Amino acid sequence: MPRPPAVDLYSDTQTKPTAAMRTAMAGAEVGDEQQGTDPTVNRLCARVAEILGHEAGLFLPTGTMCNLVAVATHTSPGDAIVTSVDSHIVRSETGGAAAYSGVITDLLAGDGGRFAPEATAEALAPGNAYRPWPRLVCLEQTHNFGGGTVWPLEQYRAVAEVAHRSGVPVHTDGARLFNATVASGTDPGVWGEPVESIWIDFTKGLGAPMGAVLVGGHDFIQAARVHKHRCGGAMRQAGIAAAGCLHALDNHIERLADDHANAARLAEGLAGLGLDTEPVETNMVWIDVSSTGQTAARFLELLATHDVRMSRVEERVRAVTHLDVSAEDIEVAITAVAAVLERLP
Repeated sequence: MPRPPAVDLYSDTQTKPTAAMRTAMAGAEVGDEQQGTDPTVNRLCARVAEILGHEAGLFLPTGTMCNLVAVATHTSPGDAIVTSVDSHIVRSETGGAAAYSGVITDLLAGDGGRFAPEATAEALAPGNAYRPWPRLVCLEQTHNFGGGTVWPLEQYRAVAEVAHRSGVPVHTDGARLFNATVASGTDPGVWGEPVESIWIDFTKGLGAPMGAVLVGGHDFIQAARVHKHRCGGAMRQAGIAAAGCLHALDNHIERLADDHANAARLAEGLAGLGLDTEPVETNMVWIDVSSTGQTAARFLELLATHDVRMSRVEERVRAVTHLDVSAEDIEVAITAVAAVLERLP
């Protein structure tokens, strides 16, 4: 088996549970999650619902399943959902919304994945015999393919207000919501308040091995539970995983500021080497390597020979800082990129 790279910037999903998190998981009180009797899961769901200002929560294995279940709960087959052209729902969930819920997507362009209220209003024109009815607006905070960007609160609320004037609910993919709250200095509840459903993922910046919590009103969560079971999301003694998530809430949120600082330093170092990077708002650095004369894939192959790993999205290179990447690791990564560039013609 190949050994892991010395510095792994592939994604913030690459974190390993800390020793303290493993201890919390090992001592978790457990029950049957499917039957609603796992006390640790129940405590986690109640806590996340309170943090985000909603009535109830639902523990799911993955964030993708949160989106899958939420879309199915809000819509009926043949409906349309309105979302960013670069949203995770569209680009990274293998057509799950279409396959499972039978919906189509109305795709909106915007700055860093953040579309305008005016574009939302236009997309929410009533359906008729020729076009499907728009039944859901989906936001993403932070926006992954937009560059780890943060929705400005005023714009976020304005889009939700436009949707509500049309009688359409709003769902937020909050996989990296705490990155947004730390970067913007906001309370998580301000992002939950304008929308009907929202979720957070514990396996990205928060460093847990599995788990996400979807929150909304009591009726919404009861309906969502049916879809969770239908697509295989019901679990048994899931409190072992939920304990890791609770530990993350207590210990891994404020430190996200370190990830943001490391990402900013990485972008600064790469710019000093002559590479173009997109503006850094949170823990992602998106890099244009076309000036090197190499494809993104080839650039990453060369970088791997220096024991540093990043990822490719089409012809962009993405580096993501996280719990297992230190400030010293960032300097190692910058030095590795410099070594790659020195070898090029």
